[in-house]
Amino acid sequence: MKSLTNLPDQQLIHLFMSGDASALEILIVRHKDKIYTSIFLLVKDKYLAEDIFQDVFIRVIDTIRSGRYTEEGKFLPWAMRIAHNLCVDHFRKVKRTPAIKTGDDRDIFEVLNFSEDGVDRRMMQRQSHGRIREMLDRLPEDQREVIILRHYAELSFKEIATLTDCSINTALGRMRYGLINLRKMMQEKQIAL
Repeated sequence: MKSLTNLPDQQLIHLFMSGDASALEILIVRHKDKIYTSIFLLVKDKYLAEDIFQDVFIRVIDTIRSGRYTEEGKFLPWAMRIAHNLCVDHFRKVKRTPAIKTGDDRDIFEVLNFSEDGVDRRMMQRQSHGRIREMLDRLPEDQREVIILRHYAELSFKEIATLTDCSINTALGRMRYGLINLRKMMQEKQIAL
């Protein structure tokens, strides 16, 4: 399995299609943090995010096994689109729109793997990440979504436009206004990160 870790996503998919389950495990480990983080930032519920994350990979497995996976794009944007659609489906199901609320007990950045730092550095990071999350929560939904997809999921603006069903210029504009609004909040509250 160690020799597989350096293979590109497409080769891992082909190996999985030919019966190598460890190739799928590598894909999941490689992309889990970005996908889970994006889901969690949209739904703001740890358990719901975990459920949706599992559903994403069930869909990925079913699609690949059935031979319906096409190699038009990269694996991560495709999986992110599935995750985004499942989040939208969830909110449609409960007849409400996604709203990111502040004050949850779990810091999203605890989910990510950081290198071992001192206690004081980790505390400062948690405080900074908490401030950023609170400011993100105050942004309009469309601006918040673009910033999350760009900075946390590291998607291109073209991929974001496709995912959110808008033009690239609209995605760029939402990002621009979102960043302007974040800067204003930082100046008003005199926050330095």
